[in-house]
Amino acid sequence: MKDNIWSKYEDNDLVKLNEICDEYRDFISRSKIEREVVCNSVKMAEACGFINLDKYIKDNEMLKPGDKVYVNNRGKSLALFVIGKKDITEGVNILGAHVDSPRLDLKANPLYEDTDFAYFDTHYYGGIKKYQWVTLPLALHGVVVKKNGDVVNVVIGEEESDPVIGITDLLPHLGREQMKKEATKVVEGEKLDVLIGSMPLVSEEDDKEKDLVKKNILNILKNKYDIEEDDFLSAEIEVVPAGRARDFGLDRSMVMAYGQDDKVCAYTSLRAFLDVLDVDRTTSCILVDKEEIGSVGATGMESSFYENAILEICSLLGHNEVTALSRTLSNSYMLSSDVNAAYDPLYADVMDKRNSSYFNNGVVFCKYTGSGGKYSSNDADAEYVAKLRKIMDENNVFFQISELGKVDAGGGGTIAYILANKNVNVIDCGVGVLSMHAPWEVTSKADIYEAYKCYIAFLKDA
Repeated sequence: MKDNIWSKYEDNDLVKLNEICDEYRDFISRSKIEREVVCNSVKMAEACGFINLDKYIKDNEMLKPGDKVYVNNRGKSLALFVIGKKDITEGVNILGAHVDSPRLDLKANPLYEDTDFAYFDTHYYGGIKKYQWVTLPLALHGVVVKKNGDVVNVVIGEEESDPVIGITDLLPHLGREQMKKEATKVVEGEKLDVLIGSMPLVSEEDDKEKDLVKKNILNILKNKYDIEEDDFLSAEIEVVPAGRARDFGLDRSMVMAYGQDDKVCAYTSLRAFLDVLDVDRTTSCILVDKEEIGSVGATGMESSFYENAILEICSLLGHNEVTALSRTLSNSYMLSSDVNAAYDPLYADVMDKRNSSYFNNGVVFCKYTGSGGKYSSNDADAEYVAKLRKIMDENNVFFQISELGKVDAGGGGTIAYILANKNVNVIDCGVGVLSMHAPWEVTSKADIYEAYKCYIAFLKDA
C-alpha cells in the first residue's frame, strides 16, 4: 500500500479535484441509465463542437485533422473521435467505458394486482445481491415507444415532489425460516416485484369489478404519459435507486452514488476526452451498453458498430483499402476504463493485500481480470504496461496496479478482451470502488481526480 495521496495535493489540485467531482456528482445523478448517459454525453460533446458523423456521410464531406465527430448507436452506446494530425492507420488512442449498471428491468407484461396491491413484475439485470434491493426508495427511468413511433421518456421518483416505489420484505418476527436460507435465496428473483399502488379506481359500475387498483395505476399513466397497458410491450423501463449522488464521509472525501460501476470511469473518460482536442494521434472515447451481461447485442462492445464507425472514418479520410481497419486497430492503444474492487478491511479474507487496489492511492491499472487461471481475461503485455508507467510518471499521475481479489475467490471481466481480440493494445484502468454492484457504491474523490489526470495523459502521450 502506497501513501495516501491527499497529503500530496497543493491548493490548485484541490480546486480542480473539487470541480471534477462536483460535476461528476451532478452528471451521474442525471444519468442513471445508458440512454440518459448517451443523451447527456452528446449534449456535452456538441457544446464542444462535435458533429454527428451521419452528416459527413450524407453530405459526402471528407474529414480532416481537427474534425470532431460522434456516432450515436441506437441511443444506448456512443463513439466519439477527434481526427489527429497523423494518419489514422498509425493508430488511435482509445478510452472505453460501459454505461450500463446492475438494476431491475420491467418485464414485457409487468403490471398486475394481488390482494389490492398493484405491482410491477421485474427481471434483474447483471450481477446483484438480490436482498440488497428490498426496502429501498426506487425510481423508474426509461422509454415507452408507442406503435405510431412516438417515444415517451419516463422518469418517476427523482424529484422531491415525486412518489417513490419499492420492494417489501418480510418482518423479522416471521422471518425465521427466511433467515436460514442461503444469501442467494433469502430474496429470490421472482420476489423482486415492485409495489406501486394500493388505491382503487372509483368505479361507477358494479362494485365487484376486478383489479381496480391496477386500473387506477393505468389511469394515472394514461393521464400523465398517455400510456396504455399494451405499450409496455415496446418499453424499456429500468428500476433504479431513487435519489442524487452525495458526498460521503464526514470529511466529504468520497462519493456515494448508484451506478458508479462504470459511470465513474465513463464520466472521467468523457471529460478528459473533451478537454484534449488538439491531438497528434486520432483519439476516441467509447461509451457502450450491455457489459454487465456479457457485452452482447447491437449496443454492446461485441457488436460491429465501433469497427463500422472506424471504417466510415477511414473512408472519409481517403482510406478505402481493405487493410485500413486492421492497420488502424493493430496500431491503436486503449485504456479499458473500468472500475476495480477496492480493498475493504472488513472483508480482507478475499483480498490479496499485496495486490489489491486501495482508496486514495490513485487510478488503478489491472493487467488481467477473468477468474481462476486467468480464464476469460485480457492480459496486457509487459511492453505496454512499461509504456504506460512512463506516461504516468512523466505526467505526475498517482497510480497503482491491482488484481481483482484472491485467485480462487471469484473474478470478473470488462470490455478489454473484446478489443484485445481485434489486436488492440489494451489494459483495464479505472477507479477503485467499495460495495461494488450494490444499489449505492462508494468511490474516493482523489481516485476520481487521478483517473481524469490519467486519461488526459494517455490521450496526449500514448
